[in-house]
Amino acid sequence: MTTQALRNRYVSDSVSTAPPAQLLVMLYDRLVLDLMIAGQAYESGDRNTGSSRVYHAQEILMELRATLDTSVWSGGPGLASLYSYMINELVQSNVAGDRARIETVQGFAEQLRDAWREAAAQVAANGS
Repeated sequence: MTTQALRNRYVSDSVSTAPPAQLLVMLYDRLVLDLMIAGQAYESGDRNTGSSRVYHAQEILMELRATLDTSVWSGGPGLASLYSYMINELVQSNVAGDRARIETVQGFAEQLRDAWREAAAQVAANGS
């Protein structure tokens, strides 16, 4: 088996066996990675890579927004609005090749990721 095939199998196994809270953290990790690479690509003039990473980040945010049940948590509508804002900023960043907007979204994504990572760790520690 090739190294790439082994990596793909590991990722697939990790995703299929991860608890829901960890899957959410994994999505945020990928979102932050996409934004970091997009910002670097725009900085170096590589619009193709930047654009493809921004599109992928938008897809992640749209999935997060679509699966958010705003009726079970009072902060849900606010989080849905934040996701919409982040998507809009990424659309605008892609049109203009604006790294600053990507960095703004990345800052929000990092804060959300860190909060969910902490919550997932607390759930795991409590055995729930």
